Amino acid sequence: MDVFDELLGGVRGRGAVFGRSVLWPPWALRFTDGAYLTLCVPLRGAGWIVPEGGAPLRVELGEAAIVRGPAPFVFTDDPEPAAGAAVRDVRWSGGTGGEREPLGEIDGPTVLMAAAYDVQAAVPQRLLRVLPPALVVADEHDCTPMRDYLEAQIAGPGPGRQIVLDRLLDWMLVCTLRDWFDRPEAEPPKWYRALGDEVAGPALRAMHEDPAHPWTTAELADRAGVSRTTLAKRFTELVGEGPVAYLTEWRMTLAADLLARPELTVASVARRVGYADAFGFSAAFKRLRGESPSAYRRQTATTTAAAATRLPRGREAPAG
Repeated sequence: MDVFDELLGGVRGRGAVFGRSVLWPPWALRFTDGAYLTLCVPLRGAGWIVPEGGAPLRVELGEAAIVRGPAPFVFTDDPEPAAGAAVRDVRWSGGTGGEREPLGEIDGPTVLMAAAYDVQAAVPQRLLRVLPPALVVADEHDCTPMRDYLEAQIAGPGPGRQIVLDRLLDWMLVCTLRDWFDRPEAEPPKWYRALGDEVAGPALRAMHEDPAHPWTTAELADRAGVSRTTLAKRFTELVGEGPVAYLTEWRMTLAADLLARPELTVASVARRVGYADAFGFSAAFKRLRGESPSAYRRQTATTTAAAATRLPRGREAPAG
């Protein structure tokens, strides 16, 4: 599996709530629920993303914006509204305080599609946590037919409508993120850039393909076709740490998500990430994560339960 696919494979539409707003100027929506990511896609018209404490970003038709939470942000037709201008709060779990448009009515100068993702998993956060507070990416692939199809799905009911919308949102989110990380102004993690290196890349891919394997620097060097010394030097220069240290951190990231599954014991999680016994695994996990696997599991269960209450899964949220 491609590393990018692996990192974002768990970010799925079923973990999102979505809404659409039909807007007439002057308008301003303030998103307040603190989602990990919010995807904003104008289906008609355009607007401005105004992050809390940040510079406004213009979002045109044919572009998509991603805002990283939990800070509130505003989507508006005017980044410098007149004093006293009304701002409607968008609360995914509780509505906007206004009347919701009937499902089929989407005619208006501006139509905004927004989806909130409450990303709990450690694996995608490994990539997503380096995102800027807000970003805008132009559609470079002529996705107009897909946007038209998305609008049609929002405008009318049909069998499997929720699943179709979920998957379309998955596609739009991942495409936007992929295009962003390919841009020169993006600042992805060092290991992300190193994937394209002819020496460090093969070693990184090997560790991601089989993290439970007892990799040594010598064996990874064989994969890259270089000496052990060459790999260690090049890998450290590009990634900022040696191959063995990187492997340990990656294993603990995978373990963090496995510990969220109550049917798995700590011992079984240890085996899945390459540790023969739970004791050695627990020591490594506590060293890198600052708490034991059992404590982490309890905290994760509490956090997940709270998030499920705040952002109900698979429901359309009123957004205008």
